[in-house]
Amino acid sequence: MSEIVVQTSDGVLSITINRPDKKNALTAAMYGAMADALDAGEADAAVRAIVIAGAPGAFTAGNDLQDFLNNPPQGDNSPVFRFLRGISTASKPLVAAVTGVAVGVGSTMLLHCDLVYAAESAKFSFPFVNLALVPEAASSLLLPRMVGYHKAAEMILLGEPFDAAAALACGIANAVCPDDRVVETAMATARKLAAKPPTSLRLSKQLMKQAQNDVAGQMAAEGVHFKAQLTSAEAREAMTAFFEKRPPKFG
Repeated sequence: MSEIVVQTSDGVLSITINRPDKKNALTAAMYGAMADALDAGEADAAVRAIVIAGAPGAFTAGNDLQDFLNNPPQGDNSPVFRFLRGISTASKPLVAAVTGVAVGVGSTMLLHCDLVYAAESAKFSFPFVNLALVPEAASSLLLPRMVGYHKAAEMILLGEPFDAAAALACGIANAVCPDDRVVETAMATARKLAAKPPTSLRLSKQLMKQAQNDVAGQMAAEGVHFKAQLTSAEAREAMTAFFEKRPPKFG
């Protein structure tokens, strides 16, 4: 079974992360498949809105750390950067349905979505510092702007999980739904968007996004530090400790 399931219906392209045995942790190949799906959705005039969801039980546990260490991103055309470019520049509305864990990129990608529906079970986290890394996907720009600097500092510097009610309160989520209705709610909303005038919808999104400063530049700056940290002694210790289920020792 495919780890990324792509379907189109009623003007809505749905991308479902489907690796439940690994809590939908993302590999380079999965990033590539999602990037391809976003590109296809952008090019298809029949697609008016895009939904991103996870297989039941999780949105995504973030990067598959073993795959990430074995296949670190190399250059701007690596699958992960293609996906981040795709989600940050999408002209069509993006709707997310979040069930269970949304770790790392599972949370940062939501900052690029236009509407986010969280299940009651949803748990969000930005654990980059805990893994001796830095934020990505322009989250160091977008999160402080969305939730305020002090709240963003709490989320990024401490890296502790927070629930759907907290995500709703700070504006990361639009609504909290029962677990068995979150995908249905996201799809119903996407169908509403798909029925609206497409040019007006695209231009309205474009005008709002223009106020977010230089997302591409922020992603590039983050990428320089992310790549350096990924090969650092700190990161090796943090990730080794994660796999060995022990507290890391720094310095």
